[in-house]
This record gives sequence, structure tokens and C-alpha cells, in this order.
Amino acid sequence: MRTEIETPPLRRWLGLIAVSLGVALIVVDLTIVNVILAPIVDDLGITSIQAQWIQESYAIVFAALLLVAGRLSDLYGARKLFLIGLVVFGVTSLLAALAPSGGLLIAARFLQGVGGAMILPTSLALVNAAFTGKARGQAFAIWGSTIGAAAAVGPLLGGWLADVSWRWAFGINIPAVALIMVAVLIYLPAVPKNTGGVDWLGATQSALGLGLLAFAMIEGRHYGWLMVTEPLSIGEFAWRSGPSPVLLAFIGAALALGLCWRRQAMLGSTGGEPLIDVRLFSIHSFRTGNVVTLIVGLGEFGIIAVLPLWMQFTLDYTAFAAGLALVPLAIGSFVASGASFSLTASVSALGQVRIGLILEALGLAMLGVFAAADSSWWSIALALFVYGIGVGFATAQVTNVVLADVPAESAGQGSGIQSAARELGSALGIAVLTTLYFSTLGADLTDRLTDAGLPESEADQLSSTVTDSAGSVIPALAENPHTLPVAEAARAAMAAGIEVASYLCAGLLVLALVATAFVKPAKQAATQ
Repeated sequence: MRTEIETPPLRRWLGLIAVSLGVALIVVDLTIVNVILAPIVDDLGITSIQAQWIQESYAIVFAALLLVAGRLSDLYGARKLFLIGLVVFGVTSLLAALAPSGGLLIAARFLQGVGGAMILPTSLALVNAAFTGKARGQAFAIWGSTIGAAAAVGPLLGGWLADVSWRWAFGINIPAVALIMVAVLIYLPAVPKNTGGVDWLGATQSALGLGLLAFAMIEGRHYGWLMVTEPLSIGEFAWRSGPSPVLLAFIGAALALGLCWRRQAMLGSTGGEPLIDVRLFSIHSFRTGNVVTLIVGLGEFGIIAVLPLWMQFTLDYTAFAAGLALVPLAIGSFVASGASFSLTASVSALGQVRIGLILEALGLAMLGVFAAADSSWWSIALALFVYGIGVGFATAQVTNVVLADVPAESAGQGSGIQSAARELGSALGIAVLTTLYFSTLGADLTDRLTDAGLPESEADQLSSTVTDSAGSVIPALAENPHTLPVAEAARAAMAAGIEVASYLCAGLLVLALVATAFVKPAKQAATQ
């Protein structure tokens, strides 16, 4: 049974708030760029390819380094690595805020991903070490609710700051980082270190494999899953034809991760110092809990990637109003955090995960029912509020389930693996959902236009224009009386895409609920 680090209760909770705010920063930076991208393009005069890398580079590096960061956390102490991650994140946020060109902004975003990868697994290790028993469930409730709220607040904050300057979307991180660092130093003790070294070959293999896998899942819809549909340009190099770079990335990821797993198993069996202790997967709650985490990631946040498009181009919300419309999700997440405090004594962590998944699926099903070209704000708010409550329960307590039986000396590795499962699940979920959403949008719009009497070739062209612009041409189409019917058909098609996407996500969360039937309650839960 894990030994609790002795800290005064108030100091411990204040430290938890600081750690949770650190996690909020890195989650916000995953979503905020979607909203501020238009003013960045206008200000820096960047190409569409550079714009895409500004969006995706952070997430790819973030996912690639999670396992390495987890191992370093065990070796050098979670608090130390968390603080270093904050410094990296703060400095690179300053570089992003001051970037005079698209190339330098992309470089800053890559380096931001390094800081983010150091913060997430170490935050889990800090929470897991500082709390035990009922308090741990409550602490993870706060930690998990912060993730759900931050994902919703990112677009709101971005929409607000975009009216001032996109640079403040990064600059605001700097004072926040300073305050969080001071609070962590004051309120959280150093976590004991372990002796040993880093398997740098395994670290390279894991980073390469996870990075390629994240790239493939994020970019598959854009570049093509099997054959090239859009050229990939990096500097002077352009990949224009033949097998898609996404397909080769999947193959490379499989090879790199396969070699990494084989090496880790060999080092573990021969008394070496593996990057990943594969014996952790012999712990039932850890192994099956990570499967649930992966499936939850598939269904949980993909909808956030497409909701703002529907709100802005179908419902005519401003960027700020679209962000504001997601606030009920954040409120619901915090409601779940408060409710879990009273439930912890009577409902297990696994039970709370199941409650959360049911509510998430219900909220998304409601969103699918309410989705229309003229949906009312209250119906969206109600659906997202129910969904947010589910996120607050499920996201927080699935982590508690996964880490409950992991030995203290392996908390960093366990946290890194769980974080990687979450991020890769989310990346795959976004890839699947956006592909389905835009495919539904294109097919539905083509059918509506041909039913209205347009020639098939013209309908296909108009459908491609709307789909390729992610719906941003709809307001311009609506301003012209001749193309107003096309705009109305496009709005209806976007609503149909949201409906299908909502039902798909709800179905994936039901699948995650079914998967929890195979998770045995943590051994420690029975002894506490």
C-alpha cells in the first residue's frame, strides 16, 4: 500500500489547485489556437500549410514525449520536472507571443509541446503521491474537472483575446506560469526520487513511434490515409504523389513502438533499467483501465473540434459567442467535482466512471437530437451541461482507477502511459470524428443541392467549396440572393454532420462503459 506524503491538509489542497491550473494551461493551448488562427494568418501572412503546423505541432510533440517525461519524473522527482516543464512552457509561450514570422511561431509551438509533455504526467504523479484513500478520489475529481473545463474555456478565451491581439493568447501564460511555480514551491513537497538511468534508445524509439502515430491520426484526413490527396510540404520539400505520408507514418510508428516494447521487455527480464516497466501491465486495474482510457479519449473531446464551426457558420455566433456557448460544459464539469466529494464515501472510483460515461453519452445524444440549422442556445447549453457533468466524473476517476495499484516508485511511468493513452485516444477520436463530420457535410449538401435541381457537377463543386472551407464560406453565400439557397442547404448539412458526430461519440462512450465491466476494483480500494 502506498505511503502518503505528510503535508498539512490546507497546504496539500492549495498545492492541488496550483497543479490543476498548470494542467489547465496546457489543455487550453491545445484548443485556443483553433480560434485565433484567422488573425495569426492575417498578421503574419502565413500559408495554409504553416497555419496547419501551428495548430498541430504542439499536439504531436506533446504526445510523443509523454512516456519519456514519465520516466524522468520517477528518476528526478515529479515536482522538479513539473517546475522545469512550467519554465519551458513559459519561455516558449513568450517566444510564441513575440514571434515575427510563421516559422518562428511553429518552432515555439514545437517547444511548447515539450513543456506540456513534462507537465501532464508529473501532475498526475504529484496528485497520486500527495493523496490517499477518499481524499485521492476527491483530488482526482478536481484535477479531472479542470481538464474538462479548460478544454471548453480555450475557445472562449481565444475568442475574447482575438479581439485584442492573438499574441495575448500566448502572453497570458507567462504570469500564470510564475504564480503556479510559486504556489507549487510553497505548498507541495518534493516527491522522492528513484535511482537508475534513462534508456535513451528506448526513449528515442517511443518518442519516434508516438510522434509518428500522433501525426498520422491527426493528419490522415488532410493528406490521405492511403494515397496522397494533398501535398505535404516541409521547407523546400514537397510530397505530392504516391503512398500517403500518413500510411508510412503508421508503418513507422508500428515498427518503432514494436521495437520499443521488445526492448523494454528484454531490459525488464534481464534486470536492466527500462523506460517502461512492462510489468505494470500485469496489474489488472492498470491494464484494463488504460483500455477504458483509450476508448474514453476516442469519444470524449472530438466533438469540441467541430462544434465551434457549426456555431459560427450555421448559427451565426461570433468566435467569442461560440466559446461562451461551451461554458456550460465547464460548469457541468465543476458540478461533478463538487458532487464527487459527497459520493466518494459511498461510490467507488469505478462506479463514478460509469456514472460519468452514462451522462456523457446522454448529453451527446441530446445534442444530436437538438442539432439543427436553428438550434436554440438553451438546448445546446442543456446538452453540454449534462455532458460536462459526465466529463467531470469520468475523466477524473478513470485516472484514479488506472493508478490505484501502481507502486509509488513507478508513479511517473504509470502516469506517462495513462496520459499517452488519453492523448492518443483523443487524437484518433478527433481524426475519426472530423473525417465523418466533413464526409457527412459533403454528401448531405450534394444530395440537398441535386434534389433542388442543380446539375450534379455543380452540386459537387459547391459541396467541395463549403467542405474545404470548413463552412467559412457560408456567410458570404448567404449575402448573395442567388446563392442564399446554397447557404441554407449548407447550414442544414452542417447540422446533419453535428447530429451524426454526436451519435458516434455517444456510441463510443457507451462502448467505454461496456469496457468497464472488465475492470476489477482496485485492490487498494478494498483495504482503505
